[in-house]
Amino acid sequence: MRRLICLFLVLVLCILPEVVFGQRKVGTARCQFLEIGVSARAIGMGEAFLGICDDASAVYYNPAGLSQLMVRDVMFTHVDYPADMRYEFVGLAYPVLSTGGVWGLGFYLFDGGDMAYTPYSNPVSDPGRFSSGQTFTAKEYALGLSYARALTDHFSVGMTLKFIDELYEEEQALGWAADMGTLYDTGFRNFKIAMVISNFGPDLKFIKYEEPLPMNFKFGGSIDLLNYGDHRARLGLEGSHPNDNLEKYNAGVEYWYRDNFALRVGNQFEHDTGGFSAGAGFRLDISSQRALRVDYGYHDFGFLDQIHRFSMGFSF
Repeated sequence: MRRLICLFLVLVLCILPEVVFGQRKVGTARCQFLEIGVSARAIGMGEAFLGICDDASAVYYNPAGLSQLMVRDVMFTHVDYPADMRYEFVGLAYPVLSTGGVWGLGFYLFDGGDMAYTPYSNPVSDPGRFSSGQTFTAKEYALGLSYARALTDHFSVGMTLKFIDELYEEEQALGWAADMGTLYDTGFRNFKIAMVISNFGPDLKFIKYEEPLPMNFKFGGSIDLLNYGDHRARLGLEGSHPNDNLEKYNAGVEYWYRDNFALRVGNQFEHDTGGFSAGAGFRLDISSQRALRVDYGYHDFGFLDQIHRFSMGFSF
């Protein structure tokens, strides 16, 4: 285990110089859809979810979190954005006793909708001719395969490999990326510490231009504020340093009543479109190993419109 921890730290030190100078490369990374949160539950608490991620959304937030799952789990998320844009996510976690770990699968889709096509021949000075009347579409996909394993009773590691595809009408860009994460349970008040390096991979080439992926280094944790009888509350904190922006910080609280009803509140600091968030959730236990979950997340996008997310999960 010590060798693995040392290897992870060495990797962080090798990548960190690229991340530290992110302020010099604002807005230069491609595939920004890889930064869109996939869980309404996580959004409700400001996406301070790195040390929690105990459902199928761990394939996105922290693959090491998959090791917490003892049963299979599937999740679906839908997000409506302004201008008829939408985002879809499907995640699956599948514990396999023969390998001693948990496998995960994640599918991501961002659909930009129909957009007006404006050729160079139409002068901007003529508002009536600004658009040719034609439209084009833009879509981005990603498919990820994850694996997590608990090395001890307190320490887990995980990794995700992602295949990325960008489609703009007839033009296409293909690439790959990897996420690596750790999760350490201190054993005190459910206090957990997590680290993740996300979207580490080669530059993506579109036509003749190559641009980096939105690589990010994240560090965070969670701890129980209250765990008494029917009441349970957990605090999540997280900091991140992307390669194309300045440092960002997230904080959130999740409250559960009888493990069936949840209320969440959070905030994102230093985010371009981040701010206050809130949400609620409902969990219905069907049997000892089967449960249905429905979550809603509200996110204030500042200058843009408010965003509403809905997630549905099922453990079996």
